[in-house]
Amino acid sequence: MKKLLILLAVCSLGMAASAQHLGTEYRLKKVITVPGRQGVAADKEHFYISDTRGIYVYDRNWNLVNKRTDKEGLFNNPDVKNGGANHFGDIDVYDGKIYTGNEYFNLGRGQNISIDIYDAKTLKYIESIPWKPESGQVEVSGLAVDRERGLVWLSDWVDSRYVYAYSLETKQYYTKVQCRPEPYWCQGIFVVDGKMLLAADDGESTYHIADNVYQMDITGAPFTGLVDGTEPVKDTPWSVKTDKDGKVVKRTGKIAGGAMGGKVTLLREMTDFRRCGEIEGLCIDPVTDDLLVLNNRGTQIILGMSQGPFVNEGYDKEIHELYIYEKIK
Repeated sequence: MKKLLILLAVCSLGMAASAQHLGTEYRLKKVITVPGRQGVAADKEHFYISDTRGIYVYDRNWNLVNKRTDKEGLFNNPDVKNGGANHFGDIDVYDGKIYTGNEYFNLGRGQNISIDIYDAKTLKYIESIPWKPESGQVEVSGLAVDRERGLVWLSDWVDSRYVYAYSLETKQYYTKVQCRPEPYWCQGIFVVDGKMLLAADDGESTYHIADNVYQMDITGAPFTGLVDGTEPVKDTPWSVKTDKDGKVVKRTGKIAGGAMGGKVTLLREMTDFRRCGEIEGLCIDPVTDDLLVLNNRGTQIILGMSQGPFVNEGYDKEIHELYIYEKIK
């Protein structure tokens, strides 16, 4: 009996050790309609779906067990005029806490960015990690916890050239990685096996061109922090501000201390979505190793916001669906 118990324990450890690893090939298992259009996260007991203004919690059989929206006071500070927020995108869950990238978002631009942390059981706000605009980040579309390094990474939908990391220990800006080549309009991210998965809304729903999921190695990204320096003042994320004489305006103060280049490769073209639309968050299920990807279909998207349904195709609203893929190898 003792030998049998030892053998079962070893097998259990082996199964646990094999969970939440990235595969190279996935096959569609099933599709679930969900109430949120933004992100997905999973732990050993629950699945979590985020909407622009809500969090929904499901058990492992996809029964809704809890939810909280802005009507129940979801946002820590809803007063936009005083640094508040109206939106968060893709999420992650780690050590009993839900991590969200919180912001005020309107027509393709984010303001008042922060990393807001909630209790995974009660969905109550715990604390925030403040955003550092000196890093260069101008929007937060997704968020992922790097469990191996104790970092939380943020993606930027407006300018997807970089992803940004903050330390969970110090609550300070840590570094950024340049995505090479850029998977533009990045919506969601997830970190597994030293790699970052990036869901990019780089297709075109109007023409039924599929979005994509990419991967990027982020191992070895060094601490660079913020340093004293001088840099051009940006008029937009892609242009600099000039004075009346046409000279570049510069500012002196804290700036990003450095960055690492990351090689981006295609993991999967999402041609098996029921309709090309707006890909959003993604994660790896720690219990099954399934790849979970959220997609919205049925409405036209302009600057990250739904502008109404494709009535000529029979849609009268936007449909939010979670695609669950099993790992083949």
